[in-house]
Amino acid sequence: MKIIDSTTLLRNMQSMSNQAAGKPEAADSPTSSGFAALLRYSIEQTNTSQLKAGQLAKAYQLGSQDIQLAEVMVAMQKANLSFSAITEVRNRLVSAYQNIMNMQV
Repeated sequence: MKIIDSTTLLRNMQSMSNQAAGKPEAADSPTSSGFAALLRYSIEQTNTSQLKAGQLAKAYQLGSQDIQLAEVMVAMQKANLSFSAITEVRNRLVSAYQNIMNMQV
């Protein structure tokens, strides 16, 4: 089984998100200021993508003519993938914490 480095995973998620949104890579991104900042930023981005997907879905359901079903589905899948990655990182952190707490000193 391959071990996933959470920092690399979050950095890659942010990079792909920026590429998908057409944003340039920021020089002062939270990846340079520590894991806690990176985790906080990733959680905020996940929340933002979920809110955006919800808004698009609601607008589509209300019959907005400028929103396509494909756009809604892509936004929902991005939000789902982002949430799954954050959940996996959380699970890994909890597992690491439990391993540390079970160590004998």
